[in-house]
Amino acid sequence: MRLSRRFAPVFAAVALVMAVPYDATSHTRVEGAYGGAGSPAASQPFGAECRTTVTGSHVVAYCHNPYVGTDRVSLHVECARWWDIDTDSAPVDVGPAMTVRLAGRCWKEIRTVWITHGP
Repeated sequence: MRLSRRFAPVFAAVALVMAVPYDATSHTRVEGAYGGAGSPAASQPFGAECRTTVTGSHVVAYCHNPYVGTDRVSLHVECARWWDIDTDSAPVDVGPAMTVRLAGRCWKEIRTVWITHGP
């Protein structure tokens, strides 16, 4: 009797998983819809890999694109002080096998840094 009480939650979880229909658990992909296997954009990987370094009030980002398509990256810097102006860099095209350097700064501390990507 002690063994069944110990494993009762396990048995209940297994019973719930077995009761869920197969369609609800499987992840199927429709061909050609939203960039399915038929579209050329889905078959090729895209996007540059970016690394940022924050030193005091300065930020430097290096973005390298290992893929065939060109990626347009932009650096965004949010400053910690309310009176300090947040900055957004101009978009830069990163071609295949290229590395670009993006830089930004605040007058005082930096709160957040992020990179946006676009085709």
